[in-house]
Amino acid sequence: MRYMLLVYANERTLETRSVEEEARSVEGGRAVMEDAARRGVFGGADALQPTSTATTVRVQWGKTFVTDGPFAETKEQLAGYMIVECKDLDEALEWAARIPVAYGGCELVDVRPIREIQPRIA
Repeated sequence: MRYMLLVYANERTLETRSVEEEARSVEGGRAVMEDAARRGVFGGADALQPTSTATTVRVQWGKTFVTDGPFAETKEQLAGYMIVECKDLDEALEWAARIPVAYGGCELVDVRPIREIQPRIA
């Protein structure tokens, strides 16, 4: 089963990291991804730009509303994701626990099974 590991961080904390802390966090994340790739469970990963670059789209009453910024103000913001192919939730949780949380890195990782939806192609 595929799982998405949603990585949340406090952007204010990330902005105050030293160059060394940033480098350790990036290298720690890269090491996890490389190990997942070696073990054949890596399905992709990306970091996201800050929420200040976000645009939110809502459709209500048949009208589209576009606003700058994230959908909600929260302490932690979605900072990135990693997809892993695991035999079960326990294995996915092991990968989530390896994502660097030290050095002012992520605050939490939300582990979600991916529901496969296939497009209908005529």
